[in-house]
Amino acid sequence: MSTESRLPVVARTHGIVGLTTCACLIVFYAVGGPFGFINDIGNALLGLLSAALAWLLPPPSHRFLLFGVAAVGVVLTIVGTVLVVGDITGFYLAGLWSSFGFALIGVWLVGISRLGLARLRRAALVAGLVMMLGLVGVPGIPMGLDDMDTAPAWTFVAGVSWAGTYLLFPTWSLRLAGRDRTEGGS
Repeated sequence: MSTESRLPVVARTHGIVGLTTCACLIVFYAVGGPFGFINDIGNALLGLLSAALAWLLPPPSHRFLLFGVAAVGVVLTIVGTVLVVGDITGFYLAGLWSSFGFALIGVWLVGISRLGLARLRRAALVAGLVMMLGLVGVPGIPMGLDDMDTAPAWTFVAGVSWAGTYLLFPTWSLRLAGRDRTEGGS
């Protein structure tokens, strides 16, 4: 299967997983149950699918540097999932780790947008910039901030990054998949 034929499949899967993960978080806050766990696993899967997109999108001449940034981000998203699912930390500190990871994936998205390597460049740029707000929460990681009720107000800026991760980035992916289908993969 060629890169051109894999890209729409990976992009569509990424978009569906991202929006489903968002829906699970909303349902978890509304009714509880297993939806928090599903959301946590969805974060790791979304990170892995982001790595697949990062590998498929830029041409080989730019692939390794941009992919490297995204790959570090993917590792951090998985760290966040392991921390919360393994009951090593609470959800807030784990979320700071995951938002840091998705912020680095946002750096990749901005990078491919600014270099003219991304389709739907403006949407990629906006999604990536919103995701990069997760960098604001990075100082909270070594501080061990794990209580939302006592966390400094500035850490909540990192929370805004999830709008990019859960809504803008998956929507861009779905648009990318649809565009590739209608343009024959070009």
